[in-house]
Amino acid sequence: MKPMNDTEISEFLLLGFAEDPELQPLIFGLFLSMYLVTLLGNLLIIMATISDSHLHTPMYFFLSNLSFVDICFTSTTIPKMLVNIQTQSKAITYAGCITQIHFFVLLIELDILLLTVMAYDRYVAICCPLHYMVIMKPHLCGLLILVSWVVSVLYALLQSLMVLRLSFCMNLEIPHYFCELNQVVQLACSDTFLNEVVIYVAAILLGGGPLTGILYSYSKIVSSIRAISSAQGRYKAFSTCASHISVVSLFYCTSLGVYLSSAVTQNSRSTSTASVMYTVVTPMLNPFIYSLRNQDLKSALRRLFERERLNVN
Repeated sequence: MKPMNDTEISEFLLLGFAEDPELQPLIFGLFLSMYLVTLLGNLLIIMATISDSHLHTPMYFFLSNLSFVDICFTSTTIPKMLVNIQTQSKAITYAGCITQIHFFVLLIELDILLLTVMAYDRYVAICCPLHYMVIMKPHLCGLLILVSWVVSVLYALLQSLMVLRLSFCMNLEIPHYFCELNQVVQLACSDTFLNEVVIYVAAILLGGGPLTGILYSYSKIVSSIRAISSAQGRYKAFSTCASHISVVSLFYCTSLGVYLSSAVTQNSRSTSTASVMYTVVTPMLNPFIYSLRNQDLKSALRRLFERERLNVN
């Protein structure tokens, strides 16, 4: 099959989840609902964190950044899928596909790094409580966020440039609902060895590295909690990081499950369906996990609603 130059490629085709036209309205309604819930939930966390002085702490500063990233993360993929369903089209332009890859890689890496930074914050809070405010100064918090953004942007730029060097054949069908990096690379007619090396090395360094940091932080946290003599003290210490543990577990278990299953099965449609868990469901559930398990955040949201009700009256 004859390769095509990048300039000759006009569009890719996103096959989505199902060919049956009768299922399209159901998929549209389901994903639109999840997207709106994700936007609303994460916006409420950001608004509560900004408006309530009690939440002007490093923990909630990182949480509001995570909520912002989750909004951008879902906005990278879901709106295009909804537009395609509504217009009964599967097309995405070549430039649009590369852009989607860039921002998806950027935001998922940023998600991973923010979860790692939040684990470090919880480690300092529980293992070094007397020095917490000295260590977690606003300057350090801002620097951690800046480094996370810089690393993520550079990594996304690298992956985008690696895809741009590829030539593609006539088969431009992507068995996914967005331009997933691995799926696009597999469509290339040119040699993809270097792309695959970069993907796997980056997965080990930028995926496995942060996971190792998170596990190390929580191993120290567990040791510190076990050393607390009173049961009430242990519960209080554990409750400060319970929400973060839940979010980290949900994100890594679903994402690892998708990639491990994709290594076992060659069914790309099944992989794309499973990927919904960490690309859509996890960002949607994060606000609920934090708000349900966190009394400070629930109180801030309650005060926010009361202020809005008074303003309306």
